[in-house]
Amino acid sequence: MRQNPERRAALRARGCRLISSVLLGLALAVPATSSFAQAAGHVRASIVKAGLLVGGGAGRGVLTYRGKSYPFRITGMSFGITVGATVGRLDGWASDIGEVGDFAGTYSSVGGGFALVGGVSGVHLRNEKGVTIVLQGPKAGLELAANISQIMISLK
Repeated sequence: MRQNPERRAALRARGCRLISSVLLGLALAVPATSSFAQAAGHVRASIVKAGLLVGGGAGRGVLTYRGKSYPFRITGMSFGITVGATVGRLDGWASDIGEVGDFAGTYSSVGGGFALVGGVSGVHLRNEKGVTIVLQGPKAGLELAANISQIMISLK
């Protein structure tokens, strides 16, 4: 059974449109990544803090972002119920970094915790540039805390 040339041409055109539509759909489904896209970085920090009603702390860490390491300093104050002293080593991620300078800034945190000799600590921070840091790790010492914290991070 032979088809006429017009019908064959119409079938080919329909097939080409179908293939083009599928390829376009696949192209739109793949997320675009640009060199300006915000990226996440790995964060590792050591913090020492102590307090009685008002707490203070200091530490240092390293941000690994796009294959490079950036050392930083941490200082902070907490207000609320704070009693004790702890040393912690935290590990986690910073997200929504447009450029490495966005990582530096003042971060806010509301939280609480308890440690008796040893325990696990976790913190979720966000700065004025929209960078979010989520850290967790072991801590040692004695602490009872329910407070509001302001943490300043500066790149070295």
